[in-house]
Amino acid sequence: MSQQEADTSLMLEFALQAFQAQNFQLASDIYGRQLQEQRAGGVDWALLLRRAECLAYSGNLQGACDLYQRAAVHRKVGADQLKTLISCLADGIRTREGLPHAQGESKWGILSCKGCRDFLWEPVTLVCGHTYCKKCLEDYKGKDQCELCRVTLDQGDAGHQFKVNVVLSNILCKWFPKEVQARKLRQEGNALFKEGKLQEALGKYNQAIDIVSCDHLLYSNRSMIHFSLKAYECALQDAETACRLQPCWVKSHLMKAKALTSLGKTDYALREFLFCIALDTDNKTAKLEAQKLLLTLLNPENCQEGLPDLLQVIPHPFRVKGNVDPLSLAMPCSNLQRLNKVNLEKEILPMVSEHKVSSDCNTGKESFRSPGNNSIWQVSVAETTIPSKCISLKRKLSSDETEKSKLTVVPSKIQRRADVPVTDKADNVISVSPYVDSSDLDCSLCMRLMYEPVTTPCGHTYCLKCLERCLDHNPKCPLCKEDLCEYLAKRTFCKTEMMEELIGNYFPEELNERKCVYEEEIAELSNLNHNVPIFVCTMAYPTVPCPLHIFEPCYRLMIRRCMETGTKQFGMCIGDTVKGFADYGCMLEIRNVEFFADGRSVVDSIGRRRFKVIQHSQRDGYNTADIEYIEDEKVQGEDYKELIRLHDAVYDQAYNWFNSLKPQLRSRILSHFGPMPDKDSDLQINPNGPAWCWWILAVLPLESRAQLPFLAMTSLKDRLTSIKRVLLFMRRSRPR
Repeated sequence: MSQQEADTSLMLEFALQAFQAQNFQLASDIYGRQLQEQRAGGVDWALLLRRAECLAYSGNLQGACDLYQRAAVHRKVGADQLKTLISCLADGIRTREGLPHAQGESKWGILSCKGCRDFLWEPVTLVCGHTYCKKCLEDYKGKDQCELCRVTLDQGDAGHQFKVNVVLSNILCKWFPKEVQARKLRQEGNALFKEGKLQEALGKYNQAIDIVSCDHLLYSNRSMIHFSLKAYECALQDAETACRLQPCWVKSHLMKAKALTSLGKTDYALREFLFCIALDTDNKTAKLEAQKLLLTLLNPENCQEGLPDLLQVIPHPFRVKGNVDPLSLAMPCSNLQRLNKVNLEKEILPMVSEHKVSSDCNTGKESFRSPGNNSIWQVSVAETTIPSKCISLKRKLSSDETEKSKLTVVPSKIQRRADVPVTDKADNVISVSPYVDSSDLDCSLCMRLMYEPVTTPCGHTYCLKCLERCLDHNPKCPLCKEDLCEYLAKRTFCKTEMMEELIGNYFPEELNERKCVYEEEIAELSNLNHNVPIFVCTMAYPTVPCPLHIFEPCYRLMIRRCMETGTKQFGMCIGDTVKGFADYGCMLEIRNVEFFADGRSVVDSIGRRRFKVIQHSQRDGYNTADIEYIEDEKVQGEDYKELIRLHDAVYDQAYNWFNSLKPQLRSRILSHFGPMPDKDSDLQINPNGPAWCWWILAVLPLESRAQLPFLAMTSLKDRLTSIKRVLLFMRRSRPR
């Protein structure tokens, strides 16, 4: 290898390293010097294309185009080799315009499908709380999980028999009857299109557009039908209308590009394909078509005087930010302008000003001449922005008291081009029912505005608390009686997001009132002195664990409320044939709750404070009481010393008695109540006295009526004396 070849190889290695380090300018310079040194011989086309790629990545699109064109003249470049240039052109558009998500923001806002982002049609709410069109769910490939949150779906059988959300469906039919009718016609048209009945499908779409003329999808889909019928001019017109209604909808720009290609307007089509790629970088169709078209423009057979100015491929911000394209089709390339060191960004404004005819400062309107047919049309500067949401629901108080809960719907008009024919019937305005009533969102169980709405797999929506109470009694839907055992077993009652947003946005005052009522109820339930829930069952003692099996509906509700309020406490009393429950009891604190599939639960609780019942009462099927807490009286001096001597003696007596039990019995006691607590260093530090006293009382085989007086005692001395007597009796009565 000669020295020159070695130097060349080394420089190319440096260029490759610079490219990998994304120092594209350095790599381009190295490749450029190597090409200059090879002027005497033949051109290394692979090296030239590598330099063109570096120039494109470094932002020098003009220089890159020159090199690609040079290679094209000698047929040394293919469509696949233009990927980098196409990608860089699209990146420039995306960066300059600050383009949003490929689909843009749905004009329907809250009432849009989470999948297609279009107006909801046959809404289905999943167990995770997200709502989609039924058709979107059926067509979605990953049917085993939600597209948004990826939660596994357990609805219906293996085929997922999705049930329509009844409340949402009724709301859409009442609030937007025309849109619902148009969507139905669209579905029918799509079915006919798939069957190959193009004329019948076109008729359905014509009817739909007569009803609603501001739906970009109607125009986009009708454009596809026209395209299939080879009516390319009609396809182009519909695609342009769809682009104006939803400027960042990729599908409409793609249809426009295809129509332009079929009409032979190659440079215009390339402009649209690049815009599609800028919106959706993964759009393979747009990429492939853009590469083919760019290669066609680079081909010397199509460039009699040079390459069309690629500046005109880059959209003007006015189209995106103002949502109206003032030049209809792209400005015509005078097909034969050379790309020789032209600053791309400096050419953007002249593209529009070149076609401006006049400007009226008084009216705020500017006139433009369409390059295709020289017709003049006007755009109101103040009206060029289309709202991202086509509807706006605002509150309007009626003079009549009975109308206070109603809302007036004020639809937003959509700006349209004067040169695009739009039917007079639709007037390009979303039409809705004149009034929206908050009663449309009432729970069918409590007949109040839904609070924390939850939708069951069968499609019915209720307040979360209302549904839980119903399922306590019967694991079936309160309305359709469909079995909800599996739904109950999961216990993942996720709130329906769309219903919450509807209520929060359109009925804020009613929601605040409903929330205040709920908070008042929670505050009342949180009071641990008045209307304290009472579980009438067994004897409970302070510091002693008390596991419970909950299966009755009233106590399911009681436990759930204790958890919701955050107190996690309820009272425990033994039964009384006269009063219903005893006058003394112990507060239990819930440490854990384990739910079963059928609604039953096991509650792990432990005793806390003792109380005396002041008044007996009931609430929603379970007992309640007004209570006051009781504590041991404290002693001092000689009385305290005597109390210590008595305490130590009784403790030893209890310890010896427990150890004298049979091993099997001791093991059962230890597994249920735990080990016997140690003696306290300070007998009066706990208001209920030493913990071991309550432990031994729970272990001793006494009837509930015999145990009850110990709870009422406020003297530790009296309690120890009574325990001593019971232990003596137990020792004497033990069989020998």
